[in-house]
Amino acid sequence: MFRKRYRQQIPELNTTSTADISFMLLIFFLVTSSMDTDKGLMRQMAPPPAEHEQPMDINKDLVMNVEIDANNRLMLNGKAVTPVQLTEEVRTMASVNPTGHVVAVQADREATYETYFRMQDAVVRAYNSLRQQYAQEHYGKSYQRCTAEERSVINDRYPQRISEAPIVKGGRP
Repeated sequence: MFRKRYRQQIPELNTTSTADISFMLLIFFLVTSSMDTDKGLMRQMAPPPAEHEQPMDINKDLVMNVEIDANNRLMLNGKAVTPVQLTEEVRTMASVNPTGHVVAVQADREATYETYFRMQDAVVRAYNSLRQQYAQEHYGKSYQRCTAEERSVINDRYPQRISEAPIVKGGRP
């Protein structure tokens, strides 16, 4: 009449090694994958002015206006220049008046990053060559081999005085 039902047992899976395998796969993928790091310009923003500081007037003769227009032309004080010429001009200005000059950079929003970085490299190359020359003359070694105190003295002698502002379409900001 009535049949006795037997409960059918489902065999259990052995999952003790599953966690070990997943951790090993995770470590494998972390070790073998490459993680790209962001690259950019090493710039430090100027500290905010102290409350008692007054804005300083800058002599217009000591300002170098560097512009990059929408056609990726590099202009220095209204004249087209190459990055090599820009390096020489910045080097000359910074060597004549190391702490009073300013390199005012304006880049059009339509300009490419490649042109902007070439311009930045040209300006930094000028400062690096001045610092290298100063280190050789005063310490008898390259700038990279100088101590932290010596580098600080050299950086105070030839500070990077760069001011950046975007060009707004139809005129300046």
